[in-house]
This record gives sequence, C-alpha cells and structure tokens, in this order.
Amino acid sequence: MHGEYKVPGGKLVVVDVDVEDGVLRHPRVAGDFFLEPDEALDAVNRALDGAPADTDAAGLAARIDAALPEGTVMYGLTSEGVGIAVRRALAHATDWTDYDWQLIHEGPQSPALHMALDEVLTAEVAAGRRPPTLRVWEWGAPAVIIGSFQSLRNEVDPEGARRHGIEVVRRISGGGAMFVEPGNTITYSLSVPEALVQGLSFQDSYAYLDDWVLGALGEMGIRAWYQPLNDIATDQGKIAGAAQKRIVGPDGGPGAVLHHVTMAYDINADTMLQVLRIGREKLSDKGTGSARKRVDPLRRQTGLPRGAVIERMIDSFRARYGLADGKVTDEELARAEALARTKFTSPEWTTRVPRVRRGPSAP
Repeated sequence: MHGEYKVPGGKLVVVDVDVEDGVLRHPRVAGDFFLEPDEALDAVNRALDGAPADTDAAGLAARIDAALPEGTVMYGLTSEGVGIAVRRALAHATDWTDYDWQLIHEGPQSPALHMALDEVLTAEVAAGRRPPTLRVWEWGAPAVIIGSFQSLRNEVDPEGARRHGIEVVRRISGGGAMFVEPGNTITYSLSVPEALVQGLSFQDSYAYLDDWVLGALGEMGIRAWYQPLNDIATDQGKIAGAAQKRIVGPDGGPGAVLHHVTMAYDINADTMLQVLRIGREKLSDKGTGSARKRVDPLRRQTGLPRGAVIERMIDSFRARYGLADGKVTDEELARAEALARTKFTSPEWTTRVPRVRRGPSAP
C-alpha cells in the first residue's frame, strides 16, 4: 500500500507498507525532507514495523519519537506527518495529481446561487459525474454568509443589513459569519472526492486542502500559515477563513468534500461592524481588541489588483496539479437556480437556528 502526505509548510512524505496478520510490515519511508543522522530513517522504519494496523497517526508518531536517536533533527518532516502518510496508505487515499482538475470562474452571481452551486457541484463530484473542481466566485452583491449552525439573530444586526443593502444567506458548511463585498473579497471552493482526504483527521484535512494556497501566497511574497482550525494567517493578521461540508455519495457510498475559503482583499471595517454582531468574547479569543484588526487585506500585503491575485492563485494551482478550464453545465445551473429559490432564499433555512444567549459580554 502506498500513501503520500505533504506536511503543511514542509516536505512530501511517502510511505509504502504491507499489512500481515493485522500489523504493519516492511514499511519504507521516503521523501524530499531532511533528516539527520542518516540512521534516523532506519529507526523510523523499525518503529513502524510491527505496529497494529489500526494504530492512529498520533500513536504511530509516538512510536517514532520513542525510537529516534538522541539529537535527531527533522526539517520539513514530522513524526505526525509520517503517521498520517501511513494512515493514508492504509485508507487507499488518492493524491492531487491522480485527478484531472477543472476550473470554473464565471461572472458575478447572487449570494444564494453561490450557496446552491457549492451544494450541487459537490454532489456531482460525489456521484462521479463531475471531476474535482476549483471554483472561483465572483460576487453579484454584498452579503453576509452565516454558518450552517449559527443563530441568525446572534450574528447579524438586521437594521444594519437593511441600511447597507446586505443580503443574508446561510451556507451548508459550519463555521462563522463572512462579510463580503464585490471587488473586496476573494472566495473559492474546492469540490473534491472523499478519497483525497482519506486517512486525515478533520483538522488535518483543512491544512491539507489549504496547502496549495499557502504556496500561491508565498509566490506573491506573503508568508502565510494554517492556523487551526480554519484560518489562514500572516504575521500581520488573519487574511482568510475556511469551512467544510461532507456530502455522502449515492447509496451511501464514498462521497465528496466541499472546502471553501473566503479571503479579504480589502474590507470596509466600518460597514462590517454595523452589520455583524461581533462579541467581545470572540474578539478576545482572536487576541485582538477590535474587529478592524482581525482581518488584514491582501491588497496592502501584495500591492496587486484583485484580478492579478486571483490569476496568480489559479496559475499556481495549475502548475502544481494541472487545471483545465470548464463551466457549470446547463443541468447543474438549473438545479442550482431551483435550490436557490426553494432553499437558500427561504426564511425556513435562513432562520433555522433560534437565538441563543451569548451571555453578558455579548453586545
């Protein structure tokens, strides 16, 4: 069995391993990492050999750490990364390069239609009718997008939203509220087969699916990193947030993962504060004293027009994994438009979570 895992911010780890009588046998770890001394690699392989095949990544990492020679130095490699590569091998996980990726980047669309397209396209990937897809959004109107499990009244000031003409929609993934404005926001979705993240924990799947965009940002001179659970940050502040949703395949079979990211290119912090109810607890959790400091726009960090940032991101993905231009099919669009009307603009969906008291620190 063969498994691969790129350590976030690090190097590729490759593992080939057999399973005999319920234990790992003949493990062979390789990759473009750096490891000193040389005999440390033999120690890693010996630590894995004989481990129960159901040992999780953390357990495998503990075996490796206990076996490493004193003074071992790893660069671009972690014991946990080796453990994850083993789990991916056992789960028969696929790799990015195993697929023919398709790009969808079309004109501005309504917030509700974007929510519907995420659901429809990911379901099509789960059904095997669509290849893995990178979709770059263009916003047709300003909006607040709340997470699947958030209380509408807790998150949004209705008067502020009406005053600024802000549409409020609820997405199918969890996480927090997003404030978006056309021209000021960069949003993209990945709709990928579940096999791509097999062997990864929920948290590890975020880091894994975000890794390519960290590389793209690095090519634009931004040193960015994944910040658990779902943020992308730089030393100057948060620049993006991610959210995910698993969609089951036909007849309960292997499905697909929706992973979408919203990045702040620029932001009108004053409007955001009038529309979102951002409590002091949340700001304190982020280690900041004001919402204005929570998001650091890409425009200032790159000095590039928004379109150029998007173009460079797409070019970076294409250079890594290949990417063919595509489009939403007529059938997919018709299904999404119907879903936008019946679900994503319905009060029943938008208000489905009742108000929850936050406590004395809430505004």
